[in-house]
Amino acid sequence: MDLLLTAAVTVGLVVASASHIASIALAMRRAAKNRKRPRGRAPTGVSIVRPVCGLEHRIGATLASSFQIGHPSYEVIFCVAAADDPVVPIVQRLIREHPEIPARLLVGGGGGGPNPKLANLMKAWDVAAHDWIVLADSNVLIPPDYLDRLFARWSERCAVVCSPPVGIDARGCAAELEAAFLNTFQARWQLAGDALGFGFAHGKTMLLRRSDLACEGGLAALAREIAEDAAATKMARRRGRLVRIVDEPFPQPLGRRSFTGVWQRQLRWARLRRLSFPGYFYAELPAGGVFPFLLAAALATAGVLPWAGVVAMMLAWYGAEALLASAFAWPLRVRTPLFWIARDLLLPVLWLHAWVGSGYEWRGNPVDLHPTT
Repeated sequence: MDLLLTAAVTVGLVVASASHIASIALAMRRAAKNRKRPRGRAPTGVSIVRPVCGLEHRIGATLASSFQIGHPSYEVIFCVAAADDPVVPIVQRLIREHPEIPARLLVGGGGGGPNPKLANLMKAWDVAAHDWIVLADSNVLIPPDYLDRLFARWSERCAVVCSPPVGIDARGCAAELEAAFLNTFQARWQLAGDALGFGFAHGKTMLLRRSDLACEGGLAALAREIAEDAAATKMARRRGRLVRIVDEPFPQPLGRRSFTGVWQRQLRWARLRRLSFPGYFYAELPAGGVFPFLLAAALATAGVLPWAGVVAMMLAWYGAEALLASAFAWPLRVRTPLFWIARDLLLPVLWLHAWVGSGYEWRGNPVDLHPTT
């Protein structure tokens, strides 16, 4: 290996390693701040809107958590597309069991459009009682301080406060692989990006102010993109506003997953990111450990770096992820690093596959992807 190539490979390795460590350090700093920062006080009057569709793992617990929030004045609106959906009896029972919380179930197709979840939510937007609205997916396990943690990140410069999911209760290898994508990779990069001032909205939980969206056309403004979180991010940036991420993301119980389901879900999200933010998507190709380790192996083969150094680098790389998981008390087992390695091996394959195909299926609804403007 000549001197110029050696220098280029070394620089690439240093940049990749520094980016990895820096992103983890930024995310861990958020965990430390979260312990010290006083919770924001949520304003009186918040509407929590939850789309429901089908039966998911621990659906009774995730929906019941809607009624256990420590806040004096909030309502819960559940939205379902079809009256015969099997989740309907569960929602109706929970509403009966918690008469102290204003709650209702809205049934019907909603506003249409290419995004099935957003179409399901449309019917709740204008009937919600409050200006502050939280859109929360049905599989989010809401903690008692949910609203306080959201409003702790709000400022007048904000347009959206959101939370990526953190996978918990992973049962089986496929679910642990999904947690490897969600936790120390995707949630970590979103926390790091927010710390640097360029947060991206995530549709799992989004806090919005209805009056802010009124000049954009209301909730329908989020239908301008195939993904409502991408539309929210672009809307915020057009207006010179911020998207902020909660300091400690909210959990999603995973249960048992299939490898096919995990792959299809990650591929769907990758395609959406490619269409919505192509510039950022290009930067995802070298993410993960594959390229840095290939560069380190090239240096070791050339005799520039000892093979023991490659092993030490691998231990440090995934050891840093373990420190991150420990800092947030995210699920961490002895075999968890094996799923981080599997995830990193899949990332380049996922990136390449994201360029192929023009659609996906979301809970039985076919969705056609198309380039955004």
